[in-house]
Amino acid sequence: MKKWQYEPAQDLDQRLIERLRNFPREPDMLIYGLRSLVALIIRGLLRTYCRFEIIGNEHVRSNRSFVLVANHSSHLDTVCLLAALRLRQLHRAFPAAAADYFFKSVPRTWIATVVVNALPFARQTHVRQSLAICGELLANAGNVLIIFPEGTRSTNGELQEFKSGIGALLAGRDIPVLPCFLDGAWRAWPKGKRLPRPRKVRLIIGAPRNYASTPPEKRASSAIAAELRDAVKQLAEQYAGR
Repeated sequence: MKKWQYEPAQDLDQRLIERLRNFPREPDMLIYGLRSLVALIIRGLLRTYCRFEIIGNEHVRSNRSFVLVANHSSHLDTVCLLAALRLRQLHRAFPAAAADYFFKSVPRTWIATVVVNALPFARQTHVRQSLAICGELLANAGNVLIIFPEGTRSTNGELQEFKSGIGALLAGRDIPVLPCFLDGAWRAWPKGKRLPRPRKVRLIIGAPRNYASTPPEKRASSAIAAELRDAVKQLAEQYAGR
């Protein structure tokens, strides 16, 4: 029988806020429990306040690592995508969040890390380093990466161009990517409003795509980004008015 050996977390000598800003973070059962509890509350509020509906939920029932990409127009977007996952997946689901916005103040850092388990993503500098971290996550089976390729929230609810970074991440990797469309999130909680309004929100999840055979070149990265944007737009058009 192998002798069990206790190994303390490597960040025990750091302050809580410093531990939260680290990535990857050390496992913390207290945070896991709190995250699961908050997720249940948020899911209940989404269903009652926003009449939240998920279409295509069967596409995320996978034990493989995969990527969710979606349009971005509201702070509701991330919690809606997380609500499509099983509770046990939450601690291995990592929404890419702007490091310069979500990891500066203590309250935002707490929400980003404890509630949604966000990955700090550099939008202006060190983008390649952030993409490399995303690639390492996807190399381990069972991780889920959530990315909004527009880079920031839309101010009018319209779909913006997708940045080529998503293509650079996926090209040449055998990783499923699922295009998603969030309908109604902008009407419920547009950028600039402090609190959400009671509007119906739907999450439509498309079939997975794979770009393992696409060479990791600059032109291919832009093409993948454009193709994924078209896939999200098609989901919006397919379910418009339903």
